[in-house]
Amino acid sequence: METRIKNLREDNDLTQKNLSKMLNISQVAYSYYELNKRSIPLEILCRLADFYHTSIDYLLYRTDNSKPYPKSIKDLKQEHFLI
Repeated sequence: METRIKNLREDNDLTQKNLSKMLNISQVAYSYYELNKRSIPLEILCRLADFYHTSIDYLLYRTDNSKPYPKSIKDLKQEHFLI
């Protein structure tokens, strides 16, 4: 099964090496995350979600909505007015 992080990486024309450097981890560790051979630590999930401007739930297939969650009450109010 392919992972969302693999799909996002490929959609953004990035290599595992590029992303692993950005995350300050080894390329092998990142590869294990994509292959579901190792659980992704919360800190890495947060960095990936921020990097891709999405939510951790999207990365973990808990939702198909790729839009990130609002970060503050101000953001919530602005979204309410845009609807």
